[in-house]
Amino acid sequence: MVLMDLLNILIGMLILNIEVLVAFLTLLERKVLGYIQIRKGPNKMGYMGLLQPFCDAIKLFSKEQVYLNYSNYLVYYFSPVMSFILSLMVWMLIPYMFNMIMFNLGILFFLCCTSIGVYTLMVAGWSSNSNYSLLGGLRAVAQTISYEVSMSLIMMSSIIMIMDFNLMKFFDYQVMIWFMFMMMPLSLCFLSSLMAETNRTPFDFAEGESELVSGFNIEYSSGGFALIFLSEYSSILFMSLLFVIMYMGGYDLTLIFYLKLVFLSFFFIWVRGTLPRYRYDKLMYLCWKSYLPISLNFLLFFMGLKMFLGY
Repeated sequence: MVLMDLLNILIGMLILNIEVLVAFLTLLERKVLGYIQIRKGPNKMGYMGLLQPFCDAIKLFSKEQVYLNYSNYLVYYFSPVMSFILSLMVWMLIPYMFNMIMFNLGILFFLCCTSIGVYTLMVAGWSSNSNYSLLGGLRAVAQTISYEVSMSLIMMSSIIMIMDFNLMKFFDYQVMIWFMFMMMPLSLCFLSSLMAETNRTPFDFAEGESELVSGFNIEYSSGGFALIFLSEYSSILFMSLLFVIMYMGGYDLTLIFYLKLVFLSFFFIWVRGTLPRYRYDKLMYLCWKSYLPISLNFLLFFMGLKMFLGY
């Protein structure tokens, strides 16, 4: 009973920490984009704009909620909630050092959660009962599924290198050299697939303003929009964490680990401020003609290497 209470407290603290992290990630993004565009960014609320995320949260959740006449009411309101819950569930994968919570099949759990996340996009677009949101939902689903295939195959190469689904094992195998350098083209393909998976620039077609009006979330306002926003930024933080664990030295409770995590999160923002949106007809070409052959060839190469070395 005491153990269960302790576990509940830990998970509650984890969720609270993620919310605070997401709040300050939005502030970091606005400040960095401001300086990239030679302006200040938020600097009025509190010291250097530190209270800005909390003001945004109060504003979003206190705005009027729009009631659509022809939407599928329950599904429409629950899809952002489900999206948010899934983005928080994935955080249970963090391999805590004291081994109370450690998944032996952590990578499989991650793939399951990201696969279910596609349904929330699809249902959010469909249940709004608007042509714009339906088209945006279809595009987002097509993109997410396509890049999930290449992402899973790239992860398979890393799994074959360590022969385990446990994220803690990546630290043991990267003591001498990071997998980022050892699997050089694959690690960059994986980073690019993570950007496509989280609908970030240059793959933010789900929110293409020029040809769609905001995509699948056009009919959401107030709390629904805020939950979609929170789940997206929570996913960005987790994907940064996953890349650091798998390719940049594994999980260890040192300052260097957290600096690497902050740099990866900054990298997502830096790319947004630097690169233009990719052309839509080139999106699937990049996935099926570039990433898929590369990931399959390297998968076969690492399988052959394992057999040749007798592991």
